[in-house]
Formats: sequence, structure tokens, C-alpha cells
Amino acid sequence: MDHPSKLHIGLTIGGRYEVIRKIGEGGMSHVYLVEDLKLPGKLWAIKESISDPKQHSSIREEAQLLISLSHARLPRIVDFFPPDDDGYTYLVMDYIQGITLEKYFHGYRGRIPGEFIVQIADQLLEVLDYLHTHDPVIIFRDLKPSNIMVSEHLELRLIDFGIARNYKQEQSQDTVKLGTVGFAAPEQYGSGQSDARTDLYGLGAILLYLSTAGEYTEWSDQAAKSFRADLPRSLVPIIRKLLQLRPEDRYVSASQVRKELGTAARQELAPDPKRIRGLTGKPGTQVIAVMGAGSGTGTTHTAIAISHYLARGQGKVALIEMNVRSPAFRRIQQIVDGERGGHGSGSRKFEVNGVDYWRQTARADVIMLLSGSYSYVVIDLGTYRERERFEEFLRADVSIVVASGAEWRQQDVMDMVRGLSRYPQQKWMYFLPLAQSDAVHRLRKQLNTTRVFSLPLQMDPFDQSEEMDRALYHIFQGTLTGIQRRRKFRFGLS
Repeated sequence: MDHPSKLHIGLTIGGRYEVIRKIGEGGMSHVYLVEDLKLPGKLWAIKESISDPKQHSSIREEAQLLISLSHARLPRIVDFFPPDDDGYTYLVMDYIQGITLEKYFHGYRGRIPGEFIVQIADQLLEVLDYLHTHDPVIIFRDLKPSNIMVSEHLELRLIDFGIARNYKQEQSQDTVKLGTVGFAAPEQYGSGQSDARTDLYGLGAILLYLSTAGEYTEWSDQAAKSFRADLPRSLVPIIRKLLQLRPEDRYVSASQVRKELGTAARQELAPDPKRIRGLTGKPGTQVIAVMGAGSGTGTTHTAIAISHYLARGQGKVALIEMNVRSPAFRRIQQIVDGERGGHGSGSRKFEVNGVDYWRQTARADVIMLLSGSYSYVVIDLGTYRERERFEEFLRADVSIVVASGAEWRQQDVMDMVRGLSRYPQQKWMYFLPLAQSDAVHRLRKQLNTTRVFSLPLQMDPFDQSEEMDRALYHIFQGTLTGIQRRRKFRFGLS
């Protein structure tokens, strides 16, 4: 990015949109997450771009065109700030919860389930057909995995219309040659004007990339030999035709490709929902978020105890540190490396007694872990004050507030509940380490919920405590799937 951003955390744009954090950037743009101050709690994405003064009128026209689009696989453009004196333009659009197809692909180590590849093709063809039959026709021109979002329900959304353009019948070739090497059609390098068949080439490049574990984006004999054996062979001629060098040798429309895909690949490969894992982890991965009502409540201690309880026969567990200020996981890693005779690998991942620890983890990494093989992901969020981490608390299957059982500190919980009253709280659990029964009953009455629990003393959260196991079993039974009673056994930190 050659141009510095004007935005920063806490800045308010147009008197309405407060910047929360940066969530992406491209060659000529920055993207930020913002909160709508007129609709508290509503989040949008705002794209900051810079342009040459000669392009300002066309930018306004293109913004109005994007605002007019309405399709489930496109982000809504809800507001537009025209170029300022420095050429900076701002588009406010839907904030899409999810992960790019590129990161999803790498999360599966290049082995996305075959039935999902067919679904990817069908969903992209659906939105391309909408764009190509729009009046005026819109050519996306930059189809690639990093410009496609995968939602938590495995629904695709196109993002970044930075080089989308109207098709002009009288124009012989594109004025500007743009596109991503490897996924761009030959005509985008100066041999002609991009049209609907240009996007179909990009679709073919994506499908070949996914079908060869990321090895190829252009058709060749070697690419055909590298085609995954578990995919329907009927995809091969479709992809080959999509990737023809001459536009006239490709399919003429997205609807034509979709029809052929429907009568070939989808008959050969029936989708199996059990083999496709969504980003929420359901049904395979369950997420437990642990957050402290205040400092010093034992949040990390509790998260570790929960993780090791689940790992003792309940399933494969990842414990994720999202409290950026905490040194806890680094110190644990130093101890583990020292006991194993190592000097530290520098990796953010290390293992203790069957639990994979992920130190200082970002949101994108979390989503990749949720598309993996873990039965449970436990997230240590620290205290609730930072809004960014609170989003993970709301998304979790089980949301746990760790608070002190001392009467003088229970005000921390009440302040948190009142401060977050606009959010649904029905599924929240409240853990009070070492609390007496009267403290539990008092908080249950104040919060009007039975989901307040005392945790027994456990000096070492890595070690097994029969009393703690019994408490967690009764708490999670009926809430988490796969919870079983385990017989007592002993082990040490290794």
C-alpha cells in the first residue's frame, strides 16, 4: 500500500462510524471495522481508497452502481463519502463474518471436501449470473480465493469490487489492465476487452486451484494429471473449457455452466453435510469462550483447567490465548521447552498433556482452527473490556464469565451485565472459583439465572482433580456434546 491511511482506532467518520480496528488492505485500499453510532452495536466495514482527481467523477458513478446492487452473495453498500481534497474515498458496506476462501483452503491444507468444491462453483455461478445479466452488465474481473468470503454457514460472498467495471459494447479492449496473476484471463493483459467470459475464466482458475491442492491455475496436461482422485471426473471437461485461452472457446454464460454442472458433477457427487464443517465448528468443533468480569479472577487458570478436563478422554482440544497483554502462555511455553531440554522453537503453538496451546492468536487464525480437527476450542479472552475480543465471547457455543466469589467484588459482574445489556445473555455461565454456596445463591438471585456455579480448589490446573472433574462434568453435561465421566488417574506436566 503506497498511500498511508487517514483512519485510526477511535476516529469517527461522517459523525456516525467509529473505527474499531483494521481488518484488511489491498494495493490501493485499507478496510476497517466500524461501529454505527446511530445504530449501537451494528458493525460495518469501511473501505478507504485513493484515486487520481481525473477519476473522481467515474468513482461517484461506480459507487452509485454498487449501491444499486442487491444480491445475497454481494455485500450491501450502505453509504458513500466522495473523494476529499486528497483523493480519499470511503465506501461503507456489510461487515461479513467469516474467512476468505484462501484461508479456509489453507486451513484444510489444500484438501477442501469435494462436495464443497461443487458448492463453491454453484454459488459463484449464481452471483456471476446476476452481475452478467445486470443492466448495465458488470464484470468482476478479479475472481480469486482472497476476494471470496466463506461465512460460518459456508455461504460465499464476493468482496472487493476495486476493479469491477461495466461492459462497454463499443470498446475493443480494457483501458486498464488489471487482475491477479494466475487467476486473470489472457484478455486482461491487453489482448481484448474483458466480458462475462473473463469472469468464467477466473472461476475455472479457482476450481482448478482447489482441485489440484493449490498446484495449478492454468490448464495443462500436468494439471489434468494432478486432479484430485476423490473429485467427480465430470468436473474435468468443465474446468478445461472454462480455461480456454480464447474467450470464444469458453462457455458463453454463467447460466450455461451452472446447468452443465447441475447435470454432471452434482449427480456424480451427492453432498454429505457431515463431512463439511462450518466455521462455528458445528457439528465437529465446539467453542468455549472464557472471559473475566475483572482482573485477578483466575480466567486463565480456569481456561486451562477446562481444557485439560476436556482433553482427558473427551476429545482433541486447542486452548487459544487472545489476551494480548498476558504473558501467561509465553511463560508456560518457556517452562515446557525447558523441561523438554529445548530452547524454544519460536512457534506460537506448543503442546501440554494433549492440549494444543496457541499463544497470542488473531481472529483469522481462530477461524482456521475451527475448520480443523479439534473437538473443542477453548478461548482465553482475558477481561471483557476490549470490544474486539468480546465478539468472540458472543459467537461461542458456551460463554463463561469468571468472577470473584467475594461479596465486595461481585459488583464487577453486575457492572459487566449492565454494560452489556444490549447483548443476549441467556446462554452465559458464571464461574466463581472457591465461592461459598451463599455467594452462588446471592448472584443467582441478582442475575435471575441458575447458571452460576462455584469451582472447587485446584492448585495446579494442568493436573487432574477428581473434585474439579466432577464439578465440570455436572456443569457441561447437556451443554457440550461428548461429555463423559472419567475414572481418576494421575499424570504430571510433560
